[in-house]
Amino acid sequence: MADVRREWFQLQRDLGGDEVIFDAPMDVKAALGSGGKRRTPPPAAPVEPPAMPAIEASTKPKIVRPFGDPNAMWRKDAPPIPGPGLTIVPPADSVARGAVWASLDAVATEIASCRGCPLCEGRTNTVPGEGNPAAKLMCVGEGPGESEDLSGQPFVGRAGDLLNKILESIEVPRPEVYIANIVKCRPPRNRAPLPDERAACLPYLHRQIALVRPKVLLALGGTAAESLLGVKKTLGDLRLRVHSWDGIPLIVTYHPAALLRNPNWKRPAWDDVRIARQLLELDS
Repeated sequence: MADVRREWFQLQRDLGGDEVIFDAPMDVKAALGSGGKRRTPPPAAPVEPPAMPAIEASTKPKIVRPFGDPNAMWRKDAPPIPGPGLTIVPPADSVARGAVWASLDAVATEIASCRGCPLCEGRTNTVPGEGNPAAKLMCVGEGPGESEDLSGQPFVGRAGDLLNKILESIEVPRPEVYIANIVKCRPPRNRAPLPDERAACLPYLHRQIALVRPKVLLALGGTAAESLLGVKKTLGDLRLRVHSWDGIPLIVTYHPAALLRNPNWKRPAWDDVRIARQLLELDS
């Protein structure tokens, strides 16, 4: 148990959760009183719980059947599953193009020889994606960085280490997940991929999703979310909704690299991934 707690608190530190927050400045003298003894505060007035929202008669209740450890620490104070968001159907031309690739290996082979956009000129390696071909959870990022370009693997380096810790904390370790990016070659200076670069690569990703057919998609960052959902919106507008991509629930959260730059985003990202984790347990 000590090792489990140690791993939990280490994750909270990685997610920016090692500070204590007070609602107001603490008056030590007032708290202790003139005699130096701690004063017991008066009991708080009872607070009426908020009224539960009405449920439409036609709404089918969702049944959650936990798997893994029912006492896992990630379940403590996990946020409820939010309401529906956008419903997306993949473009017919993208589906038709991808139909010629019968397997994930065939997609990767096609990517390796792709010259569909200028990103191919500066690549060291293509980064098609990797993981469990029958994964229940599929993570989609923006594009390869320098480390990924050199290794040919998605999400390595510090951002990859953080993603690995997050996945382990929700009891879906990386070997059980499939991980891919919107574009398969590194953009110069790690800039966001341009619209034509995304368009050239999306049929590969669409086919990968169709072949894996995960139970939940997790879009990591604004570029991944916008590309999958076909919209131009802020990450704040797209988070905290259960979108549907070709019938697959899709959750939007922050990219691990962004979490390393801004620790304030780590706590909401932790909620996002726990929502995705709960969706894995829903009866279809």
